[in-house]
Amino acid sequence: MAVNFSRRKFILYSTAAFTTSLLLPGCNNNKKPTPTTRGNQGLKIAIALPGVITDQAWNQSGYEGMNLAKQEVGVETAYVEKVTQADQAEVLTDFARKGYNVVFAHGGQFDASVEQVASQFPNTFFVAVNGSITGKNIAALRIDNLQASYLCGIIAASVTQSNKLAYIAGQEFEATQEELRGFELGAKSVTPNIKIASAFTGDWNDVSKAKEATLASISAGADVIYQWLDNASPIVLQTASDRGVYAFGNTKDQLNIAPRAVLTSAVKRLDLAIVYLAELAKQKQLQGKIYKIGLERPVILSLGEFGEIVPEAVKQKVLKLKEEIVDKKITFDKCKEGGKDTRCVKRATA
Repeated sequence: MAVNFSRRKFILYSTAAFTTSLLLPGCNNNKKPTPTTRGNQGLKIAIALPGVITDQAWNQSGYEGMNLAKQEVGVETAYVEKVTQADQAEVLTDFARKGYNVVFAHGGQFDASVEQVASQFPNTFFVAVNGSITGKNIAALRIDNLQASYLCGIIAASVTQSNKLAYIAGQEFEATQEELRGFELGAKSVTPNIKIASAFTGDWNDVSKAKEATLASISAGADVIYQWLDNASPIVLQTASDRGVYAFGNTKDQLNIAPRAVLTSAVKRLDLAIVYLAELAKQKQLQGKIYKIGLERPVILSLGEFGEIVPEAVKQKVLKLKEEIVDKKITFDKCKEGGKDTRCVKRATA
């Protein structure tokens, strides 16, 4: 059951109105939404999404996190999708004024608006997903993008014929730069002189811009593309397949979108990460800090299914390195390179 008052108003759900799966609700339309408390004093959480809930990527994962939090934690939830940069502060303010205890801002592009609004509503806790900010009532929820992209970089360098790779994302901020760095470190661990070009389309959902960036990368010689987009993600994978080059899925396991092109996916279970923080909020343990989740929690961060085009030897090498990262035999420490602060690979000595 969903009641949509307008694009920027609340879409409310009740526990009774949901099925037990994580699929988008498609039934129970005859039931009225009612708040659920289930012993948590009416905890209410909400999420602001920059894209659509059916993108099979970032936004859908955040939306599913709301569904799962309702089922597992017993909270009342709401969401607003397609929140533009200009509307961010308004949407976050609306949630706070409506009494939502925890508000997730689903993307690093929300950071400035979160800081602006959070200071005005000290009784609401804001979670900047992929953010780099913290405060008394601000937490950041981060997936360790660098860990997964490092492994993907190794795969990319192992299958490329041109020694030219590409990274395409919606915007340039700390999380995407971290992911790009991991991809670079992984690729250069195999082929030190390999070339990695990056492109930021300026829009996570613009299909035309994503296709244009993909075609430009291929024209420049790239034969493996690592992408991080939302609704525009499938067009990158499909274009890569049409042009006979390889690509990586992101957030969701996207092998099925273009099985001839996708090598594997950086699977980021944001839905489960959101539930984790919702549970902390229920227990009144949510703190103003960065919650960073890596490969040590494989239910949240992992590699997806491998495509048939990935050689078995490469697959086994990557799986072995994944375990070394989990065991902290491989770490990514702060360092300087070219006079800039960055992260470098460090291997534990015996």
